[in-house]
Amino acid sequence: MTDTIKKCLPHSHSDNETWLMENMPDIQTVTTVAEAMKQLGDPSRLRIFWLLCHCEECVINIAAATEMSSPAVSHHLRLLKSAGLIVSNRNGKEMYYKAADTEIAEKLHHTIEEIAMISCPEKHHHS
Repeated sequence: MTDTIKKCLPHSHSDNETWLMENMPDIQTVTTVAEAMKQLGDPSRLRIFWLLCHCEECVINIAAATEMSSPAVSHHLRLLKSAGLIVSNRNGKEMYYKAADTEIAEKLHHTIEEIAMISCPEKHHHS
C-alpha cells in the first residue's frame, strides 16, 4: 500500500507523507463531520444543539428558551436531525428532542463549551 500511495503523490517531501496518506479520513467520515459542523455554523442551531445536549425538550419550550418562533425552531430541528446531531421521541401528541447519543454529538458538545468557555451545567452542578 505504501508504494501505491507514494506513486499517487507527485512529489515526496517527507517521510510523514506516507503515514498521512494511510491515515487520511475516508470521504464518508469527512462528509459526516462537515455536515454536522455546517449545521452548527448557524448561531440558532448551535444554541438549540447546546440546549439539547443538557435536556430533552419539546418545540414550544425550545422556542421559549431561545426566543424564537415554533416554526423557526422546527426548521432548525429538522436540519440538526438530518445531520444526525439530535434525535426525537414522541410522547403522546408531543415530540421531544435531545442530542443524539453518538460520539460526534458528544465531542461537538464539549468542543462548543471549550471554545466558548462555557461551563457544562452537569459538571458545574456536580462540583
